[in-house]
Amino acid sequence: MKKIFVTRTIPENGLNMLHAKGYFVTVSKKDGPLTKEELIQELQKDSYDAVVSLLTDPIDPDVFAATPSTKIFANYAVGFNNFDIEEAKKRNVFLTNTPGVLTDSVAEHTMALALALTCRIVEGDIFVKSGKYVGWDPLLLIGKDLKGSTLGIIGSGRIGARIAYHAKGFDMKIAYYDVVRNENIEKEQGAVFYATVEEVLRMSDVVVLAVPLLDSTRHLINKERLAIMKPSAYLINTARGPVIDEKALVEALQKGTIRGAGLDVYENEPELAQGLKDLPNVVLTPHIASATEFARSEMSRIAAENIIDVLEGRIPKNSVY
Repeated sequence: MKKIFVTRTIPENGLNMLHAKGYFVTVSKKDGPLTKEELIQELQKDSYDAVVSLLTDPIDPDVFAATPSTKIFANYAVGFNNFDIEEAKKRNVFLTNTPGVLTDSVAEHTMALALALTCRIVEGDIFVKSGKYVGWDPLLLIGKDLKGSTLGIIGSGRIGARIAYHAKGFDMKIAYYDVVRNENIEKEQGAVFYATVEEVLRMSDVVVLAVPLLDSTRHLINKERLAIMKPSAYLINTARGPVIDEKALVEALQKGTIRGAGLDVYENEPELAQGLKDLPNVVLTPHIASATEFARSEMSRIAAENIIDVLEGRIPKNSVY
């Protein structure tokens, strides 16, 4: 009997697919992410053929060594920066992710953050609930229209392109940067390609980050790049937390270098940079951009399909190398 270890409770539909194949599935009982040491201890308890992992699970040489029987680590995520790909290649272990199905969810959440900031939704909610609302005021919580403003997209993959689609619906001008030019969003959404990140940052009223976490994108937004943004600009991150130097962002928000920020991911999750949660000009959500019923269930299905493919002798559709 094939044995599967799942490092965190996920939607049942994918697990049911594994059960239907006759596999024995063990789900971590811990209420929260496993530490690396806990993960290794769990994997050493049995001979697992496959592991469903999360981005919080560091799949590195120590973890590979703890479970030599494992043929595939299937990330329940579109990201895969937790994988040591070179080590997996040495050991002939498949690594997979769940791309595509969370594109709409993340793009919509990104636009929700943009609207929450520019319409000052969270500030207004707090204002009313705290009993400060005494009547209409022509100067109360003045926001900013998205129409006619420039959206700067850093990263024009699936999610970045979908964000551009929504931005066009708001009559926004779209500027973007990517290491690979995306002519489709130029033709379909009227986006304008710029050769550097700096060019996009200088002209944009709202900047959204839609890049994977790589060595080249870690602290992509730092003190120097924050300084060239408009003082009236907003920064939104639904990609990966370490793409922003969070300490530098807090300083920029405190000093008024930029007007505000919307974050769904953080540099050292779940910890926040000191002072971030106390700022009135930020909207913070707990890494829930993909948290829709459709997206999360589809991620479970795809992770299961990747495992079934490997255990039945096929190349998985979503191998990351």
